[in-house]
Amino acid sequence: MLKSVIIEDEEVSRNILTNYLTKYCPEVSNEGEASNINDGKKLISNIKPDIVFLDIEMPFGNGFDLLDQLDTIDFEVVFITAYSHYAIKAINLSASYYILKPIDIDELINAVQKIVKNKQEEESFSSTKILAENIKSISDKNKKIVLPQLDGFKVAQIGNIIRVEASDNYSIVYLNDGKKYVLSKTLKYFDELLSELGFLRSHKSHLINLDHIVQYKKGKMGQVIMSDESLALVSSSAKKELMKYFT
Repeated sequence: MLKSVIIEDEEVSRNILTNYLTKYCPEVSNEGEASNINDGKKLISNIKPDIVFLDIEMPFGNGFDLLDQLDTIDFEVVFITAYSHYAIKAINLSASYYILKPIDIDELINAVQKIVKNKQEEESFSSTKILAENIKSISDKNKKIVLPQLDGFKVAQIGNIIRVEASDNYSIVYLNDGKKYVLSKTLKYFDELLSELGFLRSHKSHLINLDHIVQYKKGKMGQVIMSDESLALVSSSAKKELMKYFT
């Protein structure tokens, strides 16, 4: 049985989640509730839960503030949130778990089962720890992204990604150590995650790390040579954005 706590400012939402956990997630016991991050921090310290169901927007700070204040994170978080573009980008970067309000029972069950499975297999990977490290990181280049694989996860620093290339509904991520990873995510997914972290969608099939550009070649269809000597296309619509980087 995994211990959980609920940190959520709305009493109705806390009651709904408690009922859903009791009815649909027998592997989890709810050990306590808090309505703000100050009380939530004390609750985590006292209960030492395996799972924290955490709302993002709350009084006295948000859920990310709570994680930033903790010295040790030895639990997984399932975020319960209304849609927030910024928050979901940060969560997806670390492959953390989240459920949009109103709570979908199937999404709740799925998130809990994944955490239970990792616990049973004694999986050392923690998406919550990655997220907490990203929150504390001052430099975007030092932030980390989790790349899910069939047999686990690859954690890479943002600054070490040279480019991402589309391959049908998959994407190929190229790192500066010469390795590449094929993921079942579209290039649009990575564009939304990385576009504000120093990356440019230079072409419908290419997303490039601006810091890894070595040379630009003019032409009807421009090209950039990247630090690994690979080529990426630059569409006419992307040229203006690219030139801004060099001016």
